[in-house]
Amino acid sequence: MKKKQRVAEETTEMIPTDSSNEEKNEAPVKAKRSKPEESGGEEVVYHPVKLSRSDLYRPPTAEELNQLKETESLFHCSLLKMQMEELLKEVSLSERRKKQIDSFIQTVTNLLQTVPESQEVEVSDLSWLTGAVKVPFLLVPKTTKGKFHMAPPASVDLIGSYPLGTCTKPRIMVDLAVTIPADVLHPKDLLNQRYPRKRALYLTGLAQHLASSPDIGTMRYSCLHGNRLRPVLLLTPPGKDTTSFTVRVHACPPPGFFKPSRFHPQRNNIRTEWYTGLQTSMAERCEPPTPHYNSSLLGDLLPRAHLQFLSAVSSQCSAFADGVALLKVWLRQRELDQGTGGFNGFLASMLLSYLLTTHRISNTMTAYQLLRNSLNFLASEDLTVNGISLARDPDSTAPSLPEFHDSFQVVFVDPSGHLNMCADMTACTYKQLQHEASVSMQFWDNPTVDGFHSLLMTPKPMIRTSDHVFQLCELVKLQSSCKKLNLLSELMDHSGNYVHTALPFILSLLQRGLGDRIHLLTHSLSPDPEWSVESEAPKHKAQPPLSFGLLLKPELATSVLERGPPAESPKAAEFRQLWGSRSELRRFQDGAITEAVLWEGESMCQKQLVPKQIITHLLQLHADIPASFVRYVGAIVDDAIKTGSEVPSTGEEESLLVVKSYDDLSRKLWRLEGLPLSITAVQGAHPALRYTQVFPPVPLKLDYSFFDREKTCRSLVPKEGKPCPAYITPVTVICHMEGSGKWPHDRLAIRHIRAAFHVHLGELLKKHHNYTCKPCPTHLDVWKDGLVFRIQVAYHREPQVLRESVNAEGLLVVRDNEEAQALEMATIHKPLLTSTLHGLQQQHPCFGAACRLAKRWLGAQLFSEDLTEDTADLLVASLFLQPAPFTPPGSPQVGFLRFLHLLSSFDWRNNPLVVNLNNQLTAPDYTEIKNDFMASRESLPVMFIATPKDKKLSLWTKRAPSVQMLQRVVMVAAESLKVLEHQLMDGGQMQDVRVVMRPPLDAYDVLIHLNPKQVPLLSQAVDPPSVTFSRGVMTGSVFATGGAMPVTDYNPVSLYLAELREAFGDLALFFCDPYGGTVIAVVWKPKAFIPMSFKTSQVSARRVEVTGDDANTTPNVEAILEDFRVIGKGLVKSVEARTEKWSF
Repeated sequence: MKKKQRVAEETTEMIPTDSSNEEKNEAPVKAKRSKPEESGGEEVVYHPVKLSRSDLYRPPTAEELNQLKETESLFHCSLLKMQMEELLKEVSLSERRKKQIDSFIQTVTNLLQTVPESQEVEVSDLSWLTGAVKVPFLLVPKTTKGKFHMAPPASVDLIGSYPLGTCTKPRIMVDLAVTIPADVLHPKDLLNQRYPRKRALYLTGLAQHLASSPDIGTMRYSCLHGNRLRPVLLLTPPGKDTTSFTVRVHACPPPGFFKPSRFHPQRNNIRTEWYTGLQTSMAERCEPPTPHYNSSLLGDLLPRAHLQFLSAVSSQCSAFADGVALLKVWLRQRELDQGTGGFNGFLASMLLSYLLTTHRISNTMTAYQLLRNSLNFLASEDLTVNGISLARDPDSTAPSLPEFHDSFQVVFVDPSGHLNMCADMTACTYKQLQHEASVSMQFWDNPTVDGFHSLLMTPKPMIRTSDHVFQLCELVKLQSSCKKLNLLSELMDHSGNYVHTALPFILSLLQRGLGDRIHLLTHSLSPDPEWSVESEAPKHKAQPPLSFGLLLKPELATSVLERGPPAESPKAAEFRQLWGSRSELRRFQDGAITEAVLWEGESMCQKQLVPKQIITHLLQLHADIPASFVRYVGAIVDDAIKTGSEVPSTGEEESLLVVKSYDDLSRKLWRLEGLPLSITAVQGAHPALRYTQVFPPVPLKLDYSFFDREKTCRSLVPKEGKPCPAYITPVTVICHMEGSGKWPHDRLAIRHIRAAFHVHLGELLKKHHNYTCKPCPTHLDVWKDGLVFRIQVAYHREPQVLRESVNAEGLLVVRDNEEAQALEMATIHKPLLTSTLHGLQQQHPCFGAACRLAKRWLGAQLFSEDLTEDTADLLVASLFLQPAPFTPPGSPQVGFLRFLHLLSSFDWRNNPLVVNLNNQLTAPDYTEIKNDFMASRESLPVMFIATPKDKKLSLWTKRAPSVQMLQRVVMVAAESLKVLEHQLMDGGQMQDVRVVMRPPLDAYDVLIHLNPKQVPLLSQAVDPPSVTFSRGVMTGSVFATGGAMPVTDYNPVSLYLAELREAFGDLALFFCDPYGGTVIAVVWKPKAFIPMSFKTSQVSARRVEVTGDDANTTPNVEAILEDFRVIGKGLVKSVEARTEKWSF
């Protein structure tokens, strides 16, 4: 039924109506029915509306023309307009839900009007509370002056987003203002927390009264925007609707009860003597101002006035509610709308009102335009420097904007002119808001980006947005921070909330210390606490750890030197005060003597953690927070690719060595003389040359006693009985020779010529540079600097020759074939990809490490055969080239998390992944790729990756993955991301991020366990064994030239896998971790076990079963398992059959 209902909704969408305030989710306009709806509850069948010829061809109305023009001018395409409209339908409230809310509000209002009166008692006397209901307030100090009694509310009014029409799903919160009778309060109650305590007591009385009613579901306390001075009572309806919406009951003073001028940010309303309990002789004028306390109280006076103001503004703009809804969705996806100091829905409404009243936007604009202009304003206006005010003509007692700026970090003044609505917001939160708006505006107009999904549908959790994240775990430690930073006045102003008191000072300290190393410093917003009405109010420390995010500048973040001012400069003392004992005088090469701080870090992976050293040092020195209380999760995942015991490395230094050695070889090849044809190009075609090899080749010094020698060329060969020697990766280099008429046109002759070139190149390199060379028909291996380079000579016309053949009639036929494609891939596409990605690494220093992490995960989860190295590198490259809605990753860890998110969330079925290498693709190219993809979808690979040189075929994913394997990759990636993000952000968990690298082996039918002694890459395993084997390698510096040719590209595991796939590829799939995996996992193909008619040509690995006259064959599993052992003799330790799926 719902499906049909949705069809009806889509049909009615074509009729232009002003639907901003209409019901959008339910009760759609229905098309004609086949028959009236019967009482039997039969399903209604919808048919298209039949239009007359005149209706069908009537000219469009002026309104329709306006809509078409608007769609053309405002949106990239009509799809974006429809997406926005659908989203608004999803988040707006249905009529049924509104009726439920109205009914419950009426019930609650009736109950509240019957609150019984009580005797007048002292504020600190709680004896009148009879039930188990507790007071939602931290009574620190214990006592204050004043009398209190319960009485029915003076009025009960709806306030907030619900009456305004801007209330949205999924978190439906309806606000109810209960006015405390004037005789309960006293004009001097604004002093020393008297009013907040009476307010809390009044709420307690309401909760006690409502507790006995069966018409109320659950009752809980919370705090408005996390402010402990403003507790609220949360009510939910009884029965099955208990989670559908929440009514938030606020207790407010009568309008105008307190004079707004008493809440001026420069005034004091909490006396030091009362707060500390210590006698003091300070006169009142010396009391420190309490701006945050004042704004908390003033906020309770104004909600009705704010609602009237917003209602007046929204009535002038038909799209106001939809504009606010879109802005709220945008904020929610960025985790900016919930918690203390966030930019909540109320501020979103006020921002739109400000833009409308100052005529920055027009009343006739659409919701789309309202959102766009709001983000443009946020991106360009800095409210931390130039605050804004909604007050048109404030009274003479209202503070000026400079006075607000003296007391608050962010200033946005309400229509009364007295209240700063951003009083609790830190400058860092506003800078984050500004940054997010700026990033959104950058990709909004980019036609190559899916703006709708990036803007409104992609969540941006801190762990995936910030390059580094750290947490303060024991928040109680911030008490000593307040003491160390001498923040008694601020602590009084925040009514003892040491977390919110210390936070701005800690942020300011870190901002100074990190300086130019970061673009942005962000922090999590403390969530609004919720607790049962029968529990005491939670302490300030009872909240999740404070999380901080760093958006790094990669070029500066890893610098180990912090250079300060010259020794005699006035700023030198300030520098020394900031850094303490770490600051020291240093002389530099330019002769300058300056203050400087030197941080530890030799390898790149150590330098990446320089921000951690800075943060822990500053927090310890200035805020009395020990390093053990700081949980830094900036590079924990990098452990999966870390090597080296003395100086840990994640591969950057090793890759650089390989590239340097390759550059030297390339220069020497160019300069070679004596070749019959000149060299036209030397290109690297190996992942190590683009910094993306998971474990880059390391220069090796060989122990010759570990090997035997070949008889003819004296090359090293493995010695029987010894462990498998260290695996030496040949680094592929393509050497293109010039075209000439001397090249033959026969494929076999070309191969012979190439083999002759390999021999001749080897002789010249040996003669001129004393390199040990080993020529083969297909390549030339060169032993240089402890590395092996595999040079392959290429002739540009050879793929064309392979495509040509002569048919029986003697005609030349050109036909594409796999051999030609494989040669083109090896000699053209791979070298081009390597050079392009090498350039990307120069732009983004963490690209290579992010690729290495991604490929380590693919290998560990046994997917490396399906998602090849080149495919994985392209997937990661797309995250750097088109990062929307993020900025390009600034650390390997965040790059890896986004890689998992891309795999698990991208719509591979309906969209091509376009990787715009070198920014060569234009908007028309994107459209062409998308159209070609949709037209030929069924014949294209299941994972389609388009690049500037490959728009139609997706060469990199042509053979793999299959549909089934891609589904498994997506599923495992989603689960890995969930587990990993939870581990990184939850300090209570054991930190073992390698858990996402351990594959679930339950799904496999057979496990072949290998002998670790014969696994050459054993040390690279996710969990390397404690026992190691000698692999014929010595420590010490390597020789640049000479020596015997080592055992190259010898990995028994990959050779065994190749044999298994060749022999049994039609019966099973084989999986193995190429980086030190000691298990080969086998899955039987279900189709292979369907009985086949007996044929003498198809009895390999099958048994014959005769039933009557029929003879069928089925796979002989026992014999196959025995073959696994026989083929892998010496390598296979055991074969474990885990299932008996073959006995169908």
